Amino acid sequence: MSTAPGALQAAIASGNGVAAQITLDQLEAAVNIGVPWTNGGTHVGKEFDQSPHLGDAIVATFVWRGTTNTITEVTDHLEDGTPVGNSYTLVEYITADGWSEATYVATNVRNFPDPAPSPDKILAVHAIFSVPITDGGEMISAYSGVSPASAVALGAHHSATGTGSTTTLADPGGIPIDAGALAYTFTMSNGVVDLTQPTGFSWLTGVWNTTNKAAGAYAVQSAAGVVEPQWTWSFQAPSTWFASVVALNPQIATHVGFVTQPSYTAMPGGTITPPVQVAVLDDQGNRVTGFTGSVTVALGNDGSLFKNAHLSGTAVEPVVNGVATFPNLSVDEPGMGYTLRAAADPLTGGTSAPFNVTFP
Repeated sequence: MSTAPGALQAAIASGNGVAAQITLDQLEAAVNIGVPWTNGGTHVGKEFDQSPHLGDAIVATFVWRGTTNTITEVTDHLEDGTPVGNSYTLVEYITADGWSEATYVATNVRNFPDPAPSPDKILAVHAIFSVPITDGGEMISAYSGVSPASAVALGAHHSATGTGSTTTLADPGGIPIDAGALAYTFTMSNGVVDLTQPTGFSWLTGVWNTTNKAAGAYAVQSAAGVVEPQWTWSFQAPSTWFASVVALNPQIATHVGFVTQPSYTAMPGGTITPPVQVAVLDDQGNRVTGFTGSVTVALGNDGSLFKNAHLSGTAVEPVVNGVATFPNLSVDEPGMGYTLRAAADPLTGGTSAPFNVTFP
């Protein structure tokens, strides 16, 4: 699937898919968190207050005093030190006036308990620097509904720096973005003063110490176009600002599929157990947890002798975390080779495995 501007809404318009709703899941940020590392460099890490959900995308932005990107690895672990090992890709790096900023993204994060059973099992994200640094800081945010495929999820991105001594716009530049995509923006400055978030963006958080201040914001775009988040810094002395913007594309739901098949041993009029479950899936077969809508089921093949069977129960169920559950379906006639048909317009429908309805 292409990530070119317009590709997502083209897929939706053609009836081939529906974009999942991207939502903020978890967020944390801190400064002054660099500690010595065993290789002689520095470890900068921050844990979430609560772990994000499996399948989320995580955006991690690091700031530090330095003029080159000496990060050798960005990865994650549990608070008890257990490695998790999701892969983080460098998306933006910029440096000016003795400071650096770098943003990394991981999609479809895995291998941690969800939910965390105890505080020591909460996910943390860290960067390992090859040399000692000072004034290390980090902002991590997790989002549901982003495409699990990194090549699809990562959209356009851009960064810029500048200076000012009075009220100043920090503008990373405009980037093209699709409808339904997330725009993540980050700014920092060595002027610890008031700032205002870009118009149309929701505040993430701001953190600061005596030497620098950083903040983040995000917005899910209702229409395709160009997004250009402009931060406003209220400088009172000559200061340097950084600003970046990164687009993350939503996961596209393309079809539905049965994940819990109808029972082969249900008797006429008896409730099919366990409950039939239908998942909303993307073109790679991944569950689309950010999908909002419902699924409808109906008889596909009528396995009764006279083709007069009826499906009873609640035939329309909402999708929750990518799955619609049908707890009270039943078929009133005995027969062999019944199937159910699931539909969620405009997605491609799915057919269940055959099942029989027999007397005990």
